[in-house]
Amino acid sequence: MTDHTIEDLLAAFGGVTEWVFDLDNTLYPRHSDLFAQIDWKMTDYVSDLLDLPKDEARKLQKAMYREYGTTLRGLMERYHVDPHDFLEKVHDIDYSPVEPNPALGELIAALPGRKHIFTNGDVLHARRTTQRLGISQHFDGWFDIVASDLVPKPAEPPYHKFLQTHAVDPAQAVMFEDMPRNLDVPRKLGMCTVLVLPMYGSHHSAESWEHERAGDASIDFATDHLDTFLADVLEALENAA
Repeated sequence: MTDHTIEDLLAAFGGVTEWVFDLDNTLYPRHSDLFAQIDWKMTDYVSDLLDLPKDEARKLQKAMYREYGTTLRGLMERYHVDPHDFLEKVHDIDYSPVEPNPALGELIAALPGRKHIFTNGDVLHARRTTQRLGISQHFDGWFDIVASDLVPKPAEPPYHKFLQTHAVDPAQAVMFEDMPRNLDVPRKLGMCTVLVLPMYGSHHSAESWEHERAGDASIDFATDHLDTFLADVLEALENAA
């Protein structure tokens, strides 16, 4: 599914005016392992909150992540934690592993229409990450976990709220995501979908289930290199102009 022709890209993206990007492991490659820092901060939070050894806290955190979509949602449902305290603590990380990528910013800027970030993280984390990448200035809208009433993807309500808040027509939109299950609702709503895979041969932290794919019905395209894919899309659009 990583193969695509100019004709395929033109048919899919010729009418797109809304470009929607997940943040973590999508706008930067998974092998940066930035999210691994957040992941362990969440384990520490669970350990401190419940006075659990790290290995037990890790198992519980992962179970909540899988069941609720985010660790935060699980902690809110089960233990009534303060979400803002949680978000502040787990995003207190070192952003230096993310390599600046202004070339990606130029590709995003060249896409016709508006560009959005739709993340299960918070806006502050999104801004810090995109500033490190050198691409912040190219986004028109930011939709984070707070904007989605602390209900994370892949639940359906956040997608509806995102579309309504930013007046996005799903028939003119594409969603870029690194987790297959987070593309089910966008495809159902009529959006084009692109799965961003870990770069071939790279080493990174991930849960095996995060990349489970029951089928490819929700995935229109897949790529392990976002920059190259966007360059191909732009070439297809330019050739048709």
